[in-house]
Amino acid sequence: MKYAAAFAAIAPLLASCAWAQEPEASAPVASDVTGTLFVAQKRGNTITKVDLASGEEVLRNDSCTNPHELATSPDGRHVALACYGGTTIDIFDTDTLERTHSIELGENARPHGIVWHENGHIYSTAEGRQSIFWIRSPLSQMPDLFEYATGKQGSHMLVVAPDARTAWTTDLGSRTVTRVDLLTRRAPLSVTVGEEPEGIALTPDGETLWVSARGSNEAFALDPESMEVRSTIATGAFPLRLAIRPQGDVAVTSDLMDSGLSVIDLDTAQVTRQISVDDAANAQQRFQVTILWSEDGERVYVAETASNTVAEVDYATGEVLRRLPGGEGGDGLAILP
Repeated sequence: MKYAAAFAAIAPLLASCAWAQEPEASAPVASDVTGTLFVAQKRGNTITKVDLASGEEVLRNDSCTNPHELATSPDGRHVALACYGGTTIDIFDTDTLERTHSIELGENARPHGIVWHENGHIYSTAEGRQSIFWIRSPLSQMPDLFEYATGKQGSHMLVVAPDARTAWTTDLGSRTVTRVDLLTRRAPLSVTVGEEPEGIALTPDGETLWVSARGSNEAFALDPESMEVRSTIATGAFPLRLAIRPQGDVAVTSDLMDSGLSVIDLDTAQVTRQISVDDAANAQQRFQVTILWSEDGERVYVAETASNTVAEVDYATGEVLRRLPGGEGGDGLAILP
């Protein structure tokens, strides 16, 4: 747990807003990128939208206490927010950022990871309840909620299979990854994976589950059914998150203590290059967390929570094209083309 102590030292500073400063975003410039970036501000308790063409924040609204992960609806009309400091999944109109729904998950839920599936249903971890939720018909007046116990501490992030039969969580406190069968309700299967596993992604074909373990500076390829570890790969320092390119050829990890990204070739299970988002000496002043690919796979967006920015990185060259406004403690990211 080489970097766990370093993280423990940093976390109180974030909580006290020691770095809550004005955004260092680049001056708005014209861009050939179109679409909208949504950012949840965990210190500001707000949600914002950024126009990617201009690079400007165009709207901000109050959200909930300590908001974290975001997910957009399949039709692009809504964005769902996991209220980590509370017990609800809140849903906002993507045009106006007005809250349209608030779905109560129950006492001590602390939802964090969230997926708005192509089937129209929402899936979320409930870290405080050691469980995940399946929310059917989330935009109805009375959505159906189904809760599944993981039995593990810190069930933090999740992914859901394309056929929505299975979900997987990373369980920070228990050092495990858990498979949950959403249809048969058979007992969940958990395996130990590194130290403090957090990042998680499923390849587009559903054949490989990828996990990053921030405490051991590693990424792992797992068989999603048997949960057997197929490959173990050394990454940069403190790989907080992992995201697979839409083309399915590579994954990147967000290496917080390096202020960089490790690029993993998914066929060879090897790190092929490192992308520097900033100098490693500035890691604590950036504190990069969530990473998100553009739909075309040409750019990576990196939430820099401490500097209130989102870095836009060109994947091909590794160049930081712009720093967009992230708001006060911007963390959760979602994008609409």
